[in-house]
Amino acid sequence: MSDSKAAFGASSKTSSRGREPRERTPSDDVSAQTTEELIAWITARGITEVECLVPDMAGVPRGKILPAHKFISGLKDRGLRLPESLFIQSVTGDYPEEEIMPDVDQDMYLRPDPATVRMVPWYQEPTAQVINDCYYRDASPVEMAPRHVLRRVLALYEERGWKPIIAPELEFYLVKVNPDPDYPLEPPIGRSGRPEIGRQAYGIDAVNEFDPLFEDVYDYAEAQNLDVDTLHHEAGAAQMEINFEHGEPLDLADQVFLFKRTVHQTALRHNVYATFMAKPLEGQPGSAMHIHQSVWDLDGNKTLFANEDGSESDLFRWHIGGLQKYLPQAMLLLAPNVNSYRRLVKNYSAPINMHWGRDNRTVGLRVPLSEARNTRIENRLSGADANPYLAMAASLLCGYLGMVDRLEPTKPITGSGYTKAHALPKHLPDAIERFQHARRLHEMFGPMFCQAFVAVKGAEWDAYQDVVSSWEREFLLLNV
Repeated sequence: MSDSKAAFGASSKTSSRGREPRERTPSDDVSAQTTEELIAWITARGITEVECLVPDMAGVPRGKILPAHKFISGLKDRGLRLPESLFIQSVTGDYPEEEIMPDVDQDMYLRPDPATVRMVPWYQEPTAQVINDCYYRDASPVEMAPRHVLRRVLALYEERGWKPIIAPELEFYLVKVNPDPDYPLEPPIGRSGRPEIGRQAYGIDAVNEFDPLFEDVYDYAEAQNLDVDTLHHEAGAAQMEINFEHGEPLDLADQVFLFKRTVHQTALRHNVYATFMAKPLEGQPGSAMHIHQSVWDLDGNKTLFANEDGSESDLFRWHIGGLQKYLPQAMLLLAPNVNSYRRLVKNYSAPINMHWGRDNRTVGLRVPLSEARNTRIENRLSGADANPYLAMAASLLCGYLGMVDRLEPTKPITGSGYTKAHALPKHLPDAIERFQHARRLHEMFGPMFCQAFVAVKGAEWDAYQDVVSSWEREFLLLNV
């Protein structure tokens, strides 16, 4: 619900927890930029193990855990490998039945990105984590890899002399530990000894119910150099939102990927679950990942969304036009799960169409009121369950196509977007079908990725169809 504080201008680093972050020193920063610097970074900190992370299609961390000396030797002899089938594994752990890969599950080689190396702060032993890009033996990139998909989109911007800047806002719930998936989720017990029943939007004391947990979240985020800004209570029971400082998309996607893992691990240490499901609780608002986005010149000195006189530029309008035209075709990347479409309903601060408006939270595309330098568009479609690399790639690509094709948007609306028709996919098969026929998006994302993603999502829908829900048992068992 909130704006990213100073999202595209001078930033502030004071968190809403009232804690002034400590001043960083050069030794604290993630400064490795080459393989040699990465090895030196690991050696200097006495690292004993290294987690090689690869974000899969669902944004789940996959990879390997190696002793530090084996990791270092693997860097030198291309010993870090995984099967390419990693990218066609569904969230259930199964694989599509149709043939996707031309070869028989060949190896792909992991290339750690030195700029992403960080300590894993919740382990006692000194452990590092690093995010990897994936390549074949001939050094060609694995097109199915979500991180590569985002890189492709960013390269399109760079060719035009454009630099996209984003700031994500990520919502999530805390819930009781729930070992039985048939049992509905419930808010957890806080320090008061009681669960949160009513909604406590922006409630300070409601956040403080879980103060020890969030103190650890902030400490872990700081230890990993994650640029989290403000934390506040959202509209749902035990629902929170964290905002990130603005920055470059690949770096922010990495940070969201690592932050979600951090929150999961921290919550488990406090005997609760943290969930980024789009709609985990009945009768409560869903969880989104709002993406604030703007476009600057390559040097980052001048916004291209505002003219010299402060008025909104042509590129700003065309960017909105592209989002309006292409995002409905790309919804599979922003709402990738069966549960995602339970969030996209009226009157829960979630969009149902592609209208846009100024300071209007009922539409899909909101333009926050700001000074010219901070002119930006807030894409409110993406769920918190989306893979951050793919959601950001989709949002930026749709805006890019609007700028290239000079697509004029509709007029902004001033009333409620909920009075307008529902124009987004209403369930996963609808989103799959729209994405399957989005030829322009396939050309830009790469056909191999698109084929694989559609196959994975189709397999997940088939798996869901095999499940008989509690609703069916309750209302159909004895009544039909």
